[in-house]
Amino acid sequence: MKRSRLKFSRYYPLWRQQLRQRTRRQILLASSVGLSLLLISITILVLIDRKNPLGLTNWVVLLPQQIMGRRNPKDTTVLKLASQSPEERMAQLEAIAIGPKSLNRGRARYLLAVDAIAGQQGREALRWLDKLEWEYPVIAGHIVLKRAQAYQLTGDKAQAQEAWQELLQRYGNQPVAAEALYAFLSDDSPYRKPEQESIAPKYARITSTSEQPWLAKIQQMYDFSAEEAKYWERALKKYPSHPRIIELIQQKLKDQPNQPELMLLLARYTFDQPGVTLVLDKLVSNYGKSVDEKNRAIIQPQDWEAIALAYWKDRKYAQASAAYANAKPIPKHTYLGARALQYAQKPKAAKVAYKKMVEEFPNAKETALAYLQLAALEPPIDKIPYFDQVIDRFPDRAAEALLAKAKTLEQLKSPNAAEQAYQLLIDNYSNSDAAADYRWQMAQEAAQNGDILTAWHNVQPILKDNPHSLIARRAGFWSGKWATQLGRKQEAEAAFKQVITNHIQSYYAWRSAVQLGWDVGDFSTLRQSSLTVNWPTVRPELPVGSAALKELYQLGQDQDAWSLWQGEFQTRLKPTVPQQFTDGLFRLAMGEYLKGISLVETLEDRETSQEQEQYQKIRKKPAYWQALYPFPYIEIIETESKQRNINPLLVISLMRQESRFEANITSVAGAMGLMQMLPSTAAWVGKSINFNDYKLDNPNDNIKLGTWFLAHSHRVYEDNSAFAIASYNAGQGNVGKWLKGNEPIDLDEFVETIPFSETRNYVKQVLGNYWNYLRLYNPEVGQELVDFFAQE
Repeated sequence: MKRSRLKFSRYYPLWRQQLRQRTRRQILLASSVGLSLLLISITILVLIDRKNPLGLTNWVVLLPQQIMGRRNPKDTTVLKLASQSPEERMAQLEAIAIGPKSLNRGRARYLLAVDAIAGQQGREALRWLDKLEWEYPVIAGHIVLKRAQAYQLTGDKAQAQEAWQELLQRYGNQPVAAEALYAFLSDDSPYRKPEQESIAPKYARITSTSEQPWLAKIQQMYDFSAEEAKYWERALKKYPSHPRIIELIQQKLKDQPNQPELMLLLARYTFDQPGVTLVLDKLVSNYGKSVDEKNRAIIQPQDWEAIALAYWKDRKYAQASAAYANAKPIPKHTYLGARALQYAQKPKAAKVAYKKMVEEFPNAKETALAYLQLAALEPPIDKIPYFDQVIDRFPDRAAEALLAKAKTLEQLKSPNAAEQAYQLLIDNYSNSDAAADYRWQMAQEAAQNGDILTAWHNVQPILKDNPHSLIARRAGFWSGKWATQLGRKQEAEAAFKQVITNHIQSYYAWRSAVQLGWDVGDFSTLRQSSLTVNWPTVRPELPVGSAALKELYQLGQDQDAWSLWQGEFQTRLKPTVPQQFTDGLFRLAMGEYLKGISLVETLEDRETSQEQEQYQKIRKKPAYWQALYPFPYIEIIETESKQRNINPLLVISLMRQESRFEANITSVAGAMGLMQMLPSTAAWVGKSINFNDYKLDNPNDNIKLGTWFLAHSHRVYEDNSAFAIASYNAGQGNVGKWLKGNEPIDLDEFVETIPFSETRNYVKQVLGNYWNYLRLYNPEVGQELVDFFAQE
């Protein structure tokens, strides 16, 4: 029978109501079927992908991470609290943590959980961590890590184990999973059992696996064991450099030493760690000439390079040379192998190696260095031919060789030939560093003879042809000083401004700023300077690394971020410029100030144009300069400086030079700690201030003693910082000898003519540090520089 279209008419309300109900049922049924199909599909996909059985799970988790991790990234409300103590920040964090859902709320909850764990309050931590990974997915893996640690604190072993398992399975492709693998596999793990009990749901056990084969596969999935090879293999493939994996490798080698593949991983990722050469000795001895089943060398050329670097850093130069001989045969490795023999005090072997290199690689840039080193190993009469080889064949090094040749000819009493070499240097290589050095030498001699006009004329080519050379900062300042003496005020001002423009970080930039009349302190006013200092409260964003890494670093979670960085940073032999800078930032965060500052400082030594471009880009950022001039221990420095009435920037500047902020460092002379106090001096200071119960490796004690002694040195010399700092390094007796009674003295000339080169450079370095701390953290001087560069 034919149905009437009137049934679908709006004039039949009862039928419309029935239709809506039926439609809802159909939609509900379709949704249920769709959801079921999705769940079945996930199960099938997981069962099919046996190499990565959890790959889909990772995708499901990472999708919201990509979306939600970018919410309000510039809101630094919580980041400003990261440097505070748990007690200082608790109230503010709690207020944010109970507020509306936001990135800041997630950050606040995480920090509260971390603080609770540090305070052994596991249940409190769990409260803040509850379902936090869905609200704050950018560090979801680390949230699960903290949950596992919190459960351990509560003594709930089963829940802790379940959290560790979730971390290993759900986030197995991320380096943070190494923490779970270590929790299960370390020798002292509480979860290691001969046979792990299954934690599968009960329904999966009671169903007959013969009747339901698909349930058997799910049962197999739930029967978890961290000792399955797939977890270890995945870790070695994806994050072998993670410190937890390195610890497990060392554990495995302790149990079974003959595992060259694990030894090689240590060579690649721990070549800069103490004690690694003991493992490498065994690797080289047992497998240095061995091959695998495919007749390939077990130790590949790139591995020999890592082994050589490890020996070099451990100052085992003979072994380093032997390792470089097995590395890829390129000029760099050949040169370093010869250089290592030279450092190993084997000059004859070094000569043979250098001569072999110049034969094998006659046109390589390293060959010029080999010729110069050969000259250094020969007596003066035999040096000249090597210099001539460089002059004739290597134009990039010709100026350096010409200058060395001229000085050698002077030693050989051949003044005419020496003069010809000097003239050739000036005529043909006027813009070289060697020419600048020679011109500066001539200017100094003229000034010492009282001929200021000639001295001034001699430095002008340096400022024109070599304005960015190291010697130009010194030559530029003295050009201004001499021009002032000659009454050439415009030339003097131009010279001082050029030094500030081209060499902003130098001691001579500070001296130039003083001559220009800036309010930056002087030798006689630094101690009493009352300054406003703004220390940064938010860390910069890292230039490289995962989103989780950048987030943890800015949150001040140094240990977790450092471990994650080590897991991500696998190109350690040849890091990029941004990677080296990031590694330097992490070293500073971990308290390795000597290493961190060195990594940042040596960025300027990169050779290729691309690397120099990357370096110049980083150099323009405040984070670069703040890394070079960090401010650890600033609270105790400011406290002690206030008590001793001395400028805290002067104290931190001296500390940076003395120890690079390494609390446990000891000099060859026996000076100890942050401010490098000699035990005898410390005992005298301690007696003077009635402070006898101290330890020089304790930062607070060392700063207390060193600050008093620096203030005392200023009192002795009527608050003249040039004399006081020189005295801190060389002693009052020596400074007394250098001062000529009550005669007026030009303090710039005093610094330049200190007889001890170590003390002369020390004074410049400390006061140069002071200038950099001043320009970076004092808002008035910072604004002065902004205005200056705007005008220039």
